Amino acid sequence: MTTTNTSPKPSLKKIARLLIANRGEIAIRIMQSAQKIGIHCIALYSDADKNAMHVKQANEAWYIGASPAKESYLQVEKILQVAKDAKADAIHPGYGFLSENAGFAQAIQEAGIIWVGPPVSAIKAMGSKSESKTLMEKASVPLVPGYHGDNQDETFLSGQIKNIGFPVLIKASAGGGGKGMRVVENESQIAAGISASKREGLNSFGDDKLLVEKYITRPRHVEIQVFMDQQGNGVYLFERDCSIQRRHQKVVEEAPAPQFNETDRTAMGKAAIQAAKAIDYEGAGTVEFLYEESPNGSGTFYFMEMNTRLQVEHPVTEMITGLDLVIWQLKVAQGEALPLSQNQLSINGHSMEVRIYAEDPDNEFLPTTGILDFVALPTLVEGKVRLDTGVKQGDAVSPYYDPMISKLIVWGEDRQQCLSTLKQALQEYQIAGVTTNLSFLRKVVNVEAFKQGNVSTQFIEEFNDQLLTTQDVKQHHLFAAISHHMLTRNSQGKEQSLASDDINSPWHNVTAFRLNQPAREILNFKLKNEEALCVSVDTTSENSWNILLQEQVYAITARLESGQVQYEVSASDNSSVSWHGARVIRHDHKLWVYDADGESQFEFNRQDYNQLDEQQGSLKAPMNGTIIQVDSQAGQVVKAGDVLMIMEAMKMEHAIKAPEDGTVKEISFKVGDLVDEGALLLEMEEA
Repeated sequence: MTTTNTSPKPSLKKIARLLIANRGEIAIRIMQSAQKIGIHCIALYSDADKNAMHVKQANEAWYIGASPAKESYLQVEKILQVAKDAKADAIHPGYGFLSENAGFAQAIQEAGIIWVGPPVSAIKAMGSKSESKTLMEKASVPLVPGYHGDNQDETFLSGQIKNIGFPVLIKASAGGGGKGMRVVENESQIAAGISASKREGLNSFGDDKLLVEKYITRPRHVEIQVFMDQQGNGVYLFERDCSIQRRHQKVVEEAPAPQFNETDRTAMGKAAIQAAKAIDYEGAGTVEFLYEESPNGSGTFYFMEMNTRLQVEHPVTEMITGLDLVIWQLKVAQGEALPLSQNQLSINGHSMEVRIYAEDPDNEFLPTTGILDFVALPTLVEGKVRLDTGVKQGDAVSPYYDPMISKLIVWGEDRQQCLSTLKQALQEYQIAGVTTNLSFLRKVVNVEAFKQGNVSTQFIEEFNDQLLTTQDVKQHHLFAAISHHMLTRNSQGKEQSLASDDINSPWHNVTAFRLNQPAREILNFKLKNEEALCVSVDTTSENSWNILLQEQVYAITARLESGQVQYEVSASDNSSVSWHGARVIRHDHKLWVYDADGESQFEFNRQDYNQLDEQQGSLKAPMNGTIIQVDSQAGQVVKAGDVLMIMEAMKMEHAIKAPEDGTVKEISFKVGDLVDEGALLLEMEEA
């Protein structure tokens, strides 16, 4: 569908110097397209980003402030001053940060600079979930039943929730990215749900207004990419399925949506254009819907929200249409008409995208920080395997910004071929030094329901047992770790040795001399499930050992070849012999082992060497962050599970709870304090 109005033709103004008000992978993505069409790109950087990849790739870069985003990338006045000093004639906000900030867009336009984004009025209209629902209702776009009004009295909202019927979703009206959202399943959860959503909305968006609506228990999340120009022309570039999510953050996206018929595609596309027209939209936007499948094959969909920016997952749309959406954005911002009409657009093949995060899926997806000690990238193929990233080996994942490392995007002639390509690329992609969700993603794409395209927003919860298998440590990975240690412990600089002069090191306790016996070492490992393993290693030759593991003896011969350890294993109770190859990476007290069967992670168990673990009754910060709420005081008697404090880190809230019944002895921090990972937050005395 193409729409045209009779508004005056906009004057064309070429963009020559583009400032990108973002960082990392986002900034690089914008630069790649802008530089392709001859535009000079200006980057911004904070203290944490002075050596970042996006700074090096830009034509020029300007310092913007301290590491925390609120002191740098969110400083509107600083950004505008840089734009003026750098003589930028346009600003692209990327996605995230200020991309949907109406005040920022207004300030840019008042300064006489081109804003690469939609009109301020459109941002305001869609920035409020409640106002957007009202507008969509007037535009005859289908809505989920609920309350989207201005009455924010908690008693009134509680009554609305009861009237809607459980389960109900409470949302921060100004929210996005899963912030300020709570599912209420019974009456006892209402008060806490309202309180938490209000607090998150206020902390994240400066607005505690809420809306409530029926929570659809097993929907799919299907969104439509729309594009409008200043002449009033509009097209939809088909749909993306973003159903697989954790904490309302998307994990896997694909286009076109699996098991999605042409009738629903056309109906949803037309509804998305109606939504864009209702707010006189311009540029790239995404209209998100909840989609319920029905037995007869034709589903029902409801408007959820409209993101007035380019989405993180836009590359899958680019892969199936052959278009560059950033170039389209720049053309529209210059006043040009859309390059294609609706009947010129078509779907070619299938594309999937996965987001690689620095996070621990086995610890409630808690973000992680550290140095990317080792990065092995998948084989990149133009048009088939693409990687959008802003970091490389040796870079740090800091606590100041979103923990996304990269986006891996693949294309195939059909969904089956696309999935096969994705599996291969995920197998090749290896990262050590920081815990990531790569292993989790490999499990997701191997779930039979995903292979069949049977997905919903409840996918991770439904297949939790298959996805979060912390005990799945492969024995031959342990043999690889041992072999690597034995081969490298005496290396001089070529490999980082696992042997140590530290008397507390688990590798220090070596009894190499045994009268008339092979040299023996005792190695201690701890697995991710806290299981401890003690392994005896008897050296029989320079590269051969007998290993005693859980009362079973194994003979191992190994060698280092092209950065990998190759090893042969035979058990004493049978004649089976097998060769394996694996890459072993060490970071501090952790080991990562990768091979064709996946990965395993081990930790050197220092408990036997007088290393104190978590102090009894104390609670430490899980990562660097800021204290945003203190719910306890010294002398207070608490029960196990009571929330004592809430800290915010990497765009997420983390509740610090009492591990047992007891009394709070001392609180070390107050609201607003910055805390380092491992800092003692408070002390408790066990009941």
